[in-house]
Amino acid sequence: MIFTDFLKHLFPRVVPERNLRFTYTFCLGGLAFSAFLIMLLSGMLLLVYYQPTPERAFNSILFLESSVWGGKYLRSLHRLTSHTLLVLILLHTVRVILTGAYQRPRQLNWVIGCLLLFLALFEAYTGYLLPFDQLAFWATQTGMELMTTLPFGTFFRSLLVPDGVGQGLSLLRFYALHIVIVPLTLLTLSSLHFYRVRKNKGVLPYL
Repeated sequence: MIFTDFLKHLFPRVVPERNLRFTYTFCLGGLAFSAFLIMLLSGMLLLVYYQPTPERAFNSILFLESSVWGGKYLRSLHRLTSHTLLVLILLHTVRVILTGAYQRPRQLNWVIGCLLLFLALFEAYTGYLLPFDQLAFWATQTGMELMTTLPFGTFFRSLLVPDGVGQGLSLLRFYALHIVIVPLTLLTLSSLHFYRVRKNKGVLPYL
């Protein structure tokens, strides 16, 4: 049902002429999902060479960029697409707020959209450590220290970095979160998000 509605959302039977205007939605949701798919594809290709251990992570990145044909381009594509995804989701959120599209009967989809935004930010954060250079280490270290100032922050920090930032278990947890847990959650919530768009119908009258 969700997958069917997702396909119908991409390929509707009828579209009123007024809704074909680019200014109706700016296509921000679809562009964000397209960026997410590009990230998935490029990320799967990067997995072929990346080694998630403190001793080999950085060297595997160097090898990818210096010795693999197109490796530097592939990594740059993955990184730039992640930035583009965050910008598109933020703009999409602003558009929803300004047009009042979060109001009844779309409150649930608004909550789902907010979860997608937070998960996208968390996905970017978990990926930041993986290159395992000095910038990645200290940025992650700073983020973990800031987390301890939040309610239950110490608990979540212990879950993410049980043996300290840069240690083997912590890197492995960030790796698992970045390539499996968070992407699958994002994909599931995105499907639910598109399903709710069709379910509410008021968002797009032609549905």
